[in-house]
Amino acid sequence: MKTLMIAALATITLPLSGTAANAAMDPINSPELTKNDLYATGPLPRTKCAEKRIRTGDKKQARAYIDAVVACLNKTWGAHLTKAGVDFGKMRVKHFNRIPKKYCGLDVDKDDSQAWYCEKTETLAVQVGKTWVEDPDDLWLFNYTAGMYGYHVQKLTGITDAYNDEPYDNKTELREQSRRVSLQTDCLGGAFLKSVWPLKGRTSRDYRELLSLVQGDTGSERWVGKTANVRAWIKQGFATGDPKSCNTWAASSSKVS
Repeated sequence: MKTLMIAALATITLPLSGTAANAAMDPINSPELTKNDLYATGPLPRTKCAEKRIRTGDKKQARAYIDAVVACLNKTWGAHLTKAGVDFGKMRVKHFNRIPKKYCGLDVDKDDSQAWYCEKTETLAVQVGKTWVEDPDDLWLFNYTAGMYGYHVQKLTGITDAYNDEPYDNKTELREQSRRVSLQTDCLGGAFLKSVWPLKGRTSRDYRELLSLVQGDTGSERWVGKTANVRAWIKQGFATGDPKSCNTWAASSSKVS
């Protein structure tokens, strides 16, 4: 199932290797993907979002931080999508010390820190491990949470269902579709960051540091996109604060490679 693959790969950008040759891709024809009503909703409303403090090594504070960011996301996207006529429901968060291996029918891996969006329950399962609290002063966790929320936006706007129905001829084509999904969430996360920017105590230096921290995957079997494209889509969303800028489905293959 395509959705389950996306949920798994959204957790972390690990390098993947492979030798599959690049091939010409069939164009994306579904209007639910290329001309979704999401793109006509306008910029996200300007709001404020207060970051909670995270002390180094404090998992409890990191969980509270994520909860606070999700509350901001629900508020902003809720107002935006409701105004656009979308049947909005809040994304829930469930914290685990260890996410069950078959949570939501997924194949959860053994990573120390990870998060999975379950479309069936519209819930983000979060496992905060040591890696997320080793150096928590940057914007990485804020951006990661905002990007994961992008999967919820896709679910609410019909993009997830349309993606699942989109045909593909081979794994190379499937991987490109996967990258279009993932890069769109990166862009939507960037748009949200713009809507609450500047965050209290943050400067453009923090934003530049964030861009240096985000990574894509490498090799020919890329599922989330190469680093340059991940950063480009975050920057595109941040530049406009408008979901219209996040139409990865109409983008050329080179922009989602």
